[in-house]
This record gives sequence, C-alpha cells and structure tokens, in this order.
Amino acid sequence: MNDLTFKSAAPGYWADENISPEDWNSHTWQLKNSVKSLEQIEKHLTLTEAERAGILLTGTKLATAVTPHFFNLIHPTDPSCPLRRQVIPSIEETHIDPSDMKDPCGEDSHMPVPGLVHRYPDRVLFLVTDRCASYCRYCTRSRVVSGVSDQKLETQWDQAIEYLKKTPQVRDVLLSGGDPLLFSDAKLEKLLRRLREIPHIQFLRIGSRIPIFLPQRITPALCDMLKQFHPLFISIHTNHPDELTSEVRDGLGRLADAGIQMGNQSVLLNGINDSVEVQRDLVHKLLMCRVRPYYLYQADLIEGTKHLRTGINKGLEIIEGLRGHTTGYGIPQYVVDGPGGGGKIPLNPEYVLEKNEERVVLRNYEGKKFIYPEPVETGSVVN
Repeated sequence: MNDLTFKSAAPGYWADENISPEDWNSHTWQLKNSVKSLEQIEKHLTLTEAERAGILLTGTKLATAVTPHFFNLIHPTDPSCPLRRQVIPSIEETHIDPSDMKDPCGEDSHMPVPGLVHRYPDRVLFLVTDRCASYCRYCTRSRVVSGVSDQKLETQWDQAIEYLKKTPQVRDVLLSGGDPLLFSDAKLEKLLRRLREIPHIQFLRIGSRIPIFLPQRITPALCDMLKQFHPLFISIHTNHPDELTSEVRDGLGRLADAGIQMGNQSVLLNGINDSVEVQRDLVHKLLMCRVRPYYLYQADLIEGTKHLRTGINKGLEIIEGLRGHTTGYGIPQYVVDGPGGGGKIPLNPEYVLEKNEERVVLRNYEGKKFIYPEPVETGSVVN
C-alpha cells in the first residue's frame, strides 16, 4: 500500500446536491443526514444480495447508520472494500456460531449499578449512552447499542456518581457507550465536572469513534472545554488507513493541540486489516496524526460476527511483522478479552526461547539468538 496521504472525504456522493461547505462541515447536518435506509444506500452503492438482505434485517439486531463523511469513503461497487464491510450489514450477521456470545466481555455481570462496569480493581467503565454516529457491524455492545435490540442499556448517572464517591480504590474512569462525544458540550462538561469533583479519581478517559466517523464534531469549542479536565485521555478507534482523511487529521490535531493524549484501539478484522502491510500503514498514519497506536484487539466473540474474525495466529504474525520494522511507538499491544469476563490478556510472539536459573535464551526480530545471563546470588554485601 504505502499511500500515507490524507485525502478529503468531501463532498463525494453529495456533490450534486448543492450542499454548502457550512452544512457539510456541521456535525449536526452530518447526523441529520446519516445514511440509514436501504433506499439511501442503494442510491449510491451497488449491493450484493447478502448486503441487501442484511440491511433489511438490521431493524432487529443493530441499526444501520453511516455518516455522510464516512459513507463517502466506501467503494460503490466493491463489496470487499474494507470500510464498506465495517458498516454495511450482511446476511452473515444472522449466522450464529456455537462460540458466539451476547456479552463476551462479561460486562453485564460486573455492574454494581446500571451502566457502570467495575471489573478491574482501580478502574471502571461508565456506559453513558447507547447511541453512536455510525454503527460498526462487529460492535462489542451490539446487544444494547443503537436502540433496536431486545436488551436496552440502562444507565443511572446519579447512582453511578454515588458509587464512585463511596469506592476510593477507583482512580480511573473510562466513558464509553455508545459514544460520549455525541453529547452536547454542556452535557459532557457537566458529567466530566462531576467526576473531577471526586478527589480519588485521578484519570479520565473517553472512548470514541467520533473523530473518525464525524470529525466535524471536533470543534475548537469542544477542545477548549475538554482541556479543563486534564489529565484527560481519548481512545480513538481506527481500523484502516483509509479512514484517516484530512478532516480526521485536522480534528485529531485540534485535540492534540489542546493537550489531550490520544491512543488508538483497532480491532483485527478478517479481510479488512489482517495484514502486516495494512497495519503498518495504519500505525504510520496514526503517528503522523499524533496518535499513539495503543491496542490491537482480537475480535470479541459477538453473535453473528464469525465472518469478520481472524485467528489469534494472524494477530501474532502481524505483531511480529511490525516489531523491528517500524518504531516502537508504532507497535500496539495485541490483546484478547478473556471470553466471559476475563479482562484483557496480552498476546505476544515467542521471544523467550529458553530460561533457567542461569540464563535466558532470546531471539530478536531477525530470528537471531542471544543469551542473557541471570544474576548469580553471592550473599549479602558487608561494608
């Protein structure tokens, strides 16, 4: 690939509709004109029968919605387009594998109050909304996100705040959902302020795909508001280098200029980003956007997503292909969420070949072996 240019997504399919630059660059216009129906999609894309059937069935599992910005990046005739496969449904989503799970991360069983997941000792996940700007077909929370499934996300902000006040071991709060950056500046500011008023909470994070799906939302006013709450980190979610447009780069730049640390979380997806070449281009473009590649996730065992999953060996192969061939800043940690609620488990190629009390035999990225001697106990030092 090696195309690290940042191309604009505007105005694309909307060029013939006389959309003004003011409207196109408005996040409210983008949301209002989100592509949701079969009729809208077929106006611009030549669909396969599997895609068409999948779109007709999305009213019962996970809604279809794609912002005009992101829709413009989709290839109109190629069903293997890596961005298209992330957001356009397929009938394959109705195929349930025996290994599939509704809640593979075990979040529902770790909620002391509705919407607050307390699975790790010192940090919590606060699910503040069930809506996103666009819906990823591999969504970990498809059981509750988008408002069309049988299970609804129940969240009680007041109860969650009270729980946090009474739980001093919690020092880190991650806001997610859904997407918290869909909130108005005022609503998000109110929530962040309430959390910052709790003395033992040191670290605030926001998980968001808004900078990718809706970069128009990353306004100077939003950035000015957010920088009141440092240390504040944002985990963005980008899977493919083509998602990093000039609009996305500029939005991420505004966040970086506001002092917000950003890390990227990718999901390893079959036929989308499961090659060393794609991942290398992705991490290089992220670094150019001042975003640190943070996690590469093995795809969760979500119902109806087997067609999008790879084997773990593929992820290990990618990490091995990155290490030694790009800067260490560009290598994410490959992790899998232990099915059923085991938390994140790091996965790495085997670099330790042998170890005993005397030595450790290591290999480097070229396959060469090296011996590191272990310290030998010599007794106490006497002055």
